[in-house]
Amino acid sequence: MIIKKPILIGVISDTHGLLRPEAVDALRGSDHIIHAGDVGAPEILDKLRDIAPMTAVRGNVDKGDWAGELPEKDVLESGGILIYVLHDLQQLDLKPVGAGVAVVVSGHSHVPKQEKRDGVLYFNPGSAGPRRFKLPVSIGKLIVEGGVVRGELLQMRVSGS
Repeated sequence: MIIKKPILIGVISDTHGLLRPEAVDALRGSDHIIHAGDVGAPEILDKLRDIAPMTAVRGNVDKGDWAGELPEKDVLESGGILIYVLHDLQQLDLKPVGAGVAVVVSGHSHVPKQEKRDGVLYFNPGSAGPRRFKLPVSIGKLIVEGGVVRGELLQMRVSGS
């Protein structure tokens, strides 16, 4: 009997050029990492690739030649499920259920949130970069096991901005 271990996907967004050590620590052990845009600097992507294979999309603050290489949207298959990644949920250009998508990952709002609608998990890890207003600094994790996915939001304890 073969027992497959769950697939752990670390989800981060809105770093805005700041990759906190707490975020790096929280993402260690991920089988894959998703960055849902507003990366802010190409070095962030390099550091994340050192942890695990990565899928990243371009956010509205990502400018310059390096950012032009990032797609606005991407699709990732993991453990038999499809994950659709974009920065701004308002720019969703497909019907996830009809497309066979199990998870829609977005960023942009800086508000960590997950909710299921029509069987699709809409997942926003919040912002892991500079603190904005009184919003938490957070990342997320998707756990894929047996063709089923669940999400976890992790608020990080950080000092300062």
